[in-house]
Amino acid sequence: MSNERKTIRFAVIGCGLMGKEFACAVARWCQLTQDMPKPVIVGVCDLSEDARRYFTDNFDTVKYSTTDYHELLAADDIDAVYCAVPHNLHKKFYVDIINAGKHLLAEKPFGIDKADNEAILDAIKAHPEVTVRCSSEFPFFPGAQEMIRWIESGAAGKLIEVRSNFHHSSDMDTSKPINWKRMININGEYGCMGDLGLHAEHIPFRMGWIPETVSAYLSDIVKERPDGKGGVVPCLTWDNAHLVCNVKNADGEFPLIIEMKRICPGATNSWNIEVDGLNQSARFSTDDPNAFYYTEPRGREQAWCRVDVGSKPMIPTITGGIFEFGFSDSILQMWATFMCEIAGIPVPFGCLRPEETALSHKLQTAALISHKEHRAVSLSEV
Repeated sequence: MSNERKTIRFAVIGCGLMGKEFACAVARWCQLTQDMPKPVIVGVCDLSEDARRYFTDNFDTVKYSTTDYHELLAADDIDAVYCAVPHNLHKKFYVDIINAGKHLLAEKPFGIDKADNEAILDAIKAHPEVTVRCSSEFPFFPGAQEMIRWIESGAAGKLIEVRSNFHHSSDMDTSKPINWKRMININGEYGCMGDLGLHAEHIPFRMGWIPETVSAYLSDIVKERPDGKGGVVPCLTWDNAHLVCNVKNADGEFPLIIEMKRICPGATNSWNIEVDGLNQSARFSTDDPNAFYYTEPRGREQAWCRVDVGSKPMIPTITGGIFEFGFSDSILQMWATFMCEIAGIPVPFGCLRPEETALSHKLQTAALISHKEHRAVSLSEV
């Protein structure tokens, strides 16, 4: 590793939870051993002075602290942006950032709806000099990376079924005040699909499992919530989504089942994928984050085997392989991958791509139609 790493100067637009997680990843950059550029936080933008203060108090590299993101886009000493704003702002903010010639890692779903997503992708096409990716950290768990290698090896044989899920349970608390993710004008009609969908879709899409049709069942379970001011307001977004997709490959076709749930008993923040094949099956879940499960045949029976993967991430670190890997480690891996992609350094598995967000919008738009009309909908219809 070289003694002096190239730096890429970042602005953070939206200084909430995930912006702070990015800052913590920057602070831990010396944990990475691969030679790659290093991010430096130069500017922050948020309407909340307290949110910005976290960055100015902890990072002496911050030069700009503002409520107007255009100030950051006009700065010549900012190369890239991490943007985390509500869905209804994605089109305006992302297009402005891309048009300013800044590299961008931004939050899902990359537009409140399909039309806004298309506008963002048009801006990307007009600026091939910038690297644009969508945040998706869970595939960077070592167990998930083992799962990806296993899929790519063809060990499954003919696929029987694939299930990919993202589950929460916090919305089971009906006294929880409404926030913007439960407001249809800010979150969008996708509801939980817009917020959680790309987490569950990243690996299937990257593996080439492209849905041809979808049959969707969407649940609006909690129809009103406290407004935080002593009143009650309608809660119009979908709480849970169950999508059954038909996928074709060289061996025939199989169902890809995608679940996105904000109301799932016992699930704090659970991401999991299982692939069942005639030869072998495998699964990974953040409920058991250091393990990779696969089947071995025992005559006519199959036995599930557990391998403790440990801390063996895609981008090498100083951490010993015998130790455990966690959520903040996966964020560090995602950011390291993004920095490699900016620099043109090859990686085995890249960050979520803009064209994959476009496929997600097609799928979720079709899912809305499917639920409304009670039929399977071809993605070619949208």
